[in-house]
This record gives sequence, C-alpha cells and structure tokens, in this order.
Amino acid sequence: MDALYTAVATANGREGRAVSSDGRIDLPLGFPEALGGNGQGTNPEQLFAAGYAACFASAMGAIGRQEKIDVKDASVTAEVSIGKDTDGGFGLAVVMRVELPDHLQGEAGRDLLEKTHAYCPYSKATRGNIDVELVVE
Repeated sequence: MDALYTAVATANGREGRAVSSDGRIDLPLGFPEALGGNGQGTNPEQLFAAGYAACFASAMGAIGRQEKIDVKDASVTAEVSIGKDTDGGFGLAVVMRVELPDHLQGEAGRDLLEKTHAYCPYSKATRGNIDVELVVE
C-alpha cells in the first residue's frame, strides 16, 4: 500500500487518555459501566464505532457517485460490541445500521451496502477478523 495519510494517536490504557499527534483528539478514556467502570470518559469501542460509521458513509458516497445513485439522505450508525470470545479473551462484533431513502429500499439498497462493504477500508480491515452485520433501516 502507498500511504496517502497516516493518523497517529497515543493512549495509555482504557482508564487513561488518548491524544492524537496533531492535538485535535485529547480525551479521557474510561471503562463503560457494562465492563465494571464508572462510565466516565470515552471508550475505544465508541471511537472505533465513530470511525467505522464515518468511513462506511464516505465509502457509500463514493459508490453512489460511481453508480450515479443519490445517497445524500443516507446515514450510517455503527454498533460495536465487545465480549468474551471462545479462547477466553475478548472480541468485537459490529452491526452497521444504514438508513436509506425510499428510492434505495429493497434490492437496490442491499446491493449498494454490499458494494460499500467491499470498498470501505474499515470493512476490508475487519473482514475475516470480526463479525460485521449489515442492516438496512
């Protein structure tokens, strides 16, 4: 891969801070209550969900432009779950909920999501590593 951009961030654990090299991200991290934390601070799953949703929406826009499909009224919500996996560690799973306008309901919308999922860099990075479910809403 010939990198066009490299993001750099440093963190010191789930109860520390995350800081980007340009200072635009500088926030406290914390365990969610569901994992025994006090719910104060952002958690890595929230950051991953925000990044994946934004990337998927942009990828859908690119596919829409290629295929001359209007996707301006679509929106993407990523639900990132963390839980115990079969080897006793932790794993992630994602549900991508995509709200599509009326003209993209049914097979046309499903086709758009599949093409977007094949194109999106986050989807490529997760493929074969975590379960990603695509849901049209």
